[in-house]
Amino acid sequence: MRYLILPLASPTKYIRALRSPIRIALRMAAWNTLFVILGLLLIVVAGEIYFRLTKPFIETSVPYHFVDGVGLIRKPNAELRYANWDDDNFVVSRANSLGFLDREPISPDRAADGCHIAFIGDSYVEAMEVPIADKFHVRLEEMAARDLPHLNITTQAYGITNTGQINQLPFYDEYAWLLNPKLVVPVFYFNDFSDNSTAMLALKYGADPDRMPYMSVQRDEHGTLKLVPPDPEYWRFGLPKLPKAWHERARKKLVRVSYFAKWLDMKGLIDGGIEAIRAIVSSPVEPGSHLMAWMRILAERPCCASLLDGWQPAGWDSVYQQFKEERLPPAFQEALESTAFGIDQFKRRADRDGARLAILSVTASMGTRGDPQFDRLSAIADARGIPIINEYDYRVSQRHDTWGGHLHFGGHWTSTGHQWAAEAILEWLKANQDVCE
Repeated sequence: MRYLILPLASPTKYIRALRSPIRIALRMAAWNTLFVILGLLLIVVAGEIYFRLTKPFIETSVPYHFVDGVGLIRKPNAELRYANWDDDNFVVSRANSLGFLDREPISPDRAADGCHIAFIGDSYVEAMEVPIADKFHVRLEEMAARDLPHLNITTQAYGITNTGQINQLPFYDEYAWLLNPKLVVPVFYFNDFSDNSTAMLALKYGADPDRMPYMSVQRDEHGTLKLVPPDPEYWRFGLPKLPKAWHERARKKLVRVSYFAKWLDMKGLIDGGIEAIRAIVSSPVEPGSHLMAWMRILAERPCCASLLDGWQPAGWDSVYQQFKEERLPPAFQEALESTAFGIDQFKRRADRDGARLAILSVTASMGTRGDPQFDRLSAIADARGIPIINEYDYRVSQRHDTWGGHLHFGGHWTSTGHQWAAEAILEWLKANQDVCE
């Protein structure tokens, strides 16, 4: 009987004997988890301290200001901060009294004493990425003083990011013409084609096509293109935006305050971590792109219904890259006609004011003859007798890297890119000095 009882009691002893190694394992797991958490906290704190010490500020700040008849420009005399973590590029500049990122305008008398050139364009002219002293028009002025002193060249730049020639017309009407420029130079980048289209601008930025923050263009009842002034109450309207996913809202708030989180976000680690978590917990796909939602809305508007019919974009890149294709859907054909209309408006103003007009085509994205985008621009310019200064061709002639002199993020010019652009314009001026007569 004794031998029968002992085996029955032995499992309890075995369990008690096992409790000690389990406790030890659990205790070790707890300590290891604590060490991991403390280690991660240490990395976060160290990273935050490091980036706060090595980065001057966390995000880009560009205060806007609405001017009746002109639209959105920079707030006069405001400080602008450009932060590009990918290229370790941080620039602080100050807008002039007009609201453009340039030096103060020269006096009309000084402009009249020589050959004054007005450059008008988008982000390549505004150039937040470099100090004002490094911008191409400033470099041009300095080099022309050495190589073409008899022309007494002066320059002024009127540039606002995300605008096309249609939007930029008031920059000439309200500001540039006051200095009676001898040469007016619209600066053309490939996205200007779509930025000249009201429908494309509405699609890209969610603006109401009937109430734009810039000068825009629409067709009247006879199908004729006409200019529409900027609407001072544009901000009350606009296409509805899809609700942001929870992780987008959290990420946006986090990267505004944490330098270390901003670095992680730049490396794609935050989005990568979120995607991994969603895959583990089988989280459903978040709301889709604004592109398709806005297309459905615009397809019901009188201005845009026929333009968007039959166009199936593959993504946001389709809005920008379509002009590389040989055949254009209706919306892009309309954008091409709007671009020609905008160039016409600039030429009429230049002819009226006794100025010459030349177009500066920038970057390898526009290319040269044989590239569909450049060919479309040159067809517009050639039909109107407008010369094109091709910055890309100059790079090729000098054996510069055609994709060099650009920031990796955003693709804008570095100081080297601005220098090459200035050299391209100077070379053209040497061969066309009559534009200053």
